[in-house]
Amino acid sequence: MQSTMMDAPLLVRDILRHGRTIHGHSTVTTVVDGGYVTATFAQVANRADQLAAALTKLGVAAGDRVGTFCWNNQTHLEAYLAIPAMGAVLHTLNIRLFPEQLAYVINHAEDKVIIVDASLIPLLAKVRSELTTVETIIVSGSGDASALGPVLSYDDLLDAEQPGFTYPEFDERSAAAMCYTSGTTGNPKGVVYSHRSTYLHSMAQLSANAIALGESDTILIIVPMFHANAWGTPYSSFMGGVNMVMPQQYLQGEHLSRIIQETRPTLACGVPTIWNDLLRVTEGKTVDFSSLRAITAGGSNVPQALFEQFDQRFGVPLVQGWGMTETSPLATYGLAPIGTSGDEAMAYRVKAGRLLAGVEVRVVADDGSVLPNDGHSVGEFEIRGPWVTGSYYRDDDTSKFHDGWLRTGDVGTLDALGYMTISDRSKDVIKSGGEWISSIELEGAIMEHPAVFEAAVVAVPDAKWDERPLACVVLHEGHSATPAELLEFLGPKVAKWWLPERWTFIDVVPKTSVGKFDKKVLRAMYEAGDLGVETVA
Repeated sequence: MQSTMMDAPLLVRDILRHGRTIHGHSTVTTVVDGGYVTATFAQVANRADQLAAALTKLGVAAGDRVGTFCWNNQTHLEAYLAIPAMGAVLHTLNIRLFPEQLAYVINHAEDKVIIVDASLIPLLAKVRSELTTVETIIVSGSGDASALGPVLSYDDLLDAEQPGFTYPEFDERSAAAMCYTSGTTGNPKGVVYSHRSTYLHSMAQLSANAIALGESDTILIIVPMFHANAWGTPYSSFMGGVNMVMPQQYLQGEHLSRIIQETRPTLACGVPTIWNDLLRVTEGKTVDFSSLRAITAGGSNVPQALFEQFDQRFGVPLVQGWGMTETSPLATYGLAPIGTSGDEAMAYRVKAGRLLAGVEVRVVADDGSVLPNDGHSVGEFEIRGPWVTGSYYRDDDTSKFHDGWLRTGDVGTLDALGYMTISDRSKDVIKSGGEWISSIELEGAIMEHPAVFEAAVVAVPDAKWDERPLACVVLHEGHSATPAELLEFLGPKVAKWWLPERWTFIDVVPKTSVGKFDKKVLRAMYEAGDLGVETVA
């Protein structure tokens, strides 16, 4: 028996249409040097029409890839909407990739056009001569673009067109956008999102069990639009009429403190290193963050101390979510169960989040067997769902997939309520004397010490135990601590055999292009003898 429902495709075109007509009064505010520039959703939609028309005249057709090399700003949002809606494929380029990786992903995706912010011209210029498929470069803003060769002006192109572009209808499973993973080994891998997956992911974010975005909200989108589509928030915000604040390159704590107080967002999203920096720069100062109903954090584990400091200093709940480029990315959201409070609620908040409707996760042992969701059995998380990738673009490697599930590379437990606890990345687990030590839990415990700003823990070889933890610690400016003091602090918090014998104090923890701790760099520094390790018996 078939249903009587209409078969309407789920397209980015319709996110654009809905935002324009139903929420045309909602706004997009871009932070600029010395102030802000604001446009309504209706104005943004009209400019998206003009961009689609201009790209069509440049020969961009269905399926062609258009790269964006931009900060979080109105121009980038216009591209987010126009490119998929016209049937082309948005390819968000990570401005923090090494030049050889950047050239690789542009050539591998076969980008035909690239839109670049003028301030980022020098970065793109480094690889211009290596780009084999790029026919046209469009520059947004003013700046010397001579290093790129012939270019077109974004504003001039749009000024030559009129709003009212007629967007085509096509299969909802067609490619809408693509993003390459920021893997720390080998070449980045391409993930291609469909219109259907983007639409469903956006609706999931609007739900009350997730971020609960709505027309009464203003969201400060700090997570880069070149990383996993800014966690999908530009699309869900345009769908839900959520006012957006785009900070461009003003991502330091000093700037964010000012932006929050001046633009009064109700929500903000960013990685833990961003929120740690905000705490640092506001220490001892009076700030007004009362507009915020929540801050979302993801991309790496959030230590309990960070939750507690936002609660105590600002009265703002921090909520942890989990996902990957491959999962669009939101798969969990860490709201505590109804009826919990205090320490009981915190025990849930520090987990990686609770599964959202639409995705399934299982825990798998090394032998491939599925483990129970008992909150104790440890294995690798595997995931599947309508906004989870089932393959990589032009890549035959099947090692990341298992019986139709995506292998996440994250290790941990899943409980009966659907809460994930991540112990480690599979490549970062410390195997000491045949037992596992969680570098993530150790890092979180160390960072609870008031003198510690950041801490990263890596496995190093040990003659007796095969591997032991090395704690790499960054102290707050003006604070001091010794390994003995930190060990005494850790004693009641972790198992005795977890306590690190090796310690090093460093100026900064190396980060990946998306703000995660880059532990391979620390391991290489240790092997080269560059860390100045102190051993405590």
